[in-house]
Amino acid sequence: MQFDKHIFLTGFMGCGKTTISKQLANQLKLDVIDLDAFIEQLEDTTIQQIFNTKGEAYFRELETNYLKKIQQLKNPYVVSLGGGTICFNDNLQCIKQNGILLYIDLPLKNLFQRLNQPNNQRPLLNNLKDDDLKNFISLKLEERKPFYEQAHIRLNGLKISPHSIAFELIDFQKKDN
Repeated sequence: MQFDKHIFLTGFMGCGKTTISKQLANQLKLDVIDLDAFIEQLEDTTIQQIFNTKGEAYFRELETNYLKKIQQLKNPYVVSLGGGTICFNDNLQCIKQNGILLYIDLPLKNLFQRLNQPNNQRPLLNNLKDDDLKNFISLKLEERKPFYEQAHIRLNGLKISPHSIAFELIDFQKKDN
């Protein structure tokens, strides 16, 4: 099946967007873009450094600008978004108008297990451990869920595979046409 729109993956940090986007792109024979890696490459610095030196507000503007550049690409891509991308500026509306938005829904317990790692490099989680981390995830997830739930397709993060997502996309595209 051919796709004429970008396919965007959203969900809380640690839900598997980057991994699933690569597998899905391979399954659909499309190229993949990880928005955070794209920003790091073009800015020649890390997301962590951007947060540390210029702050989250600056990063969110940068994120929106690069998202718009991706949306202008002619060929469709599978795009892994940052966990908060759709919660800022007009990103959610732009993505939904110009692509298919998939939400990978993963329970708090599983997110906590994945994010409670000593090598975690996520700027919003700096120095958070155990109960502090669990509380932060719970609050942020509650704040972001209304955005996530506006996705075209909601995927159960515990039962996800590129094959099952491809079927969901084909189904969606048939209904959308």
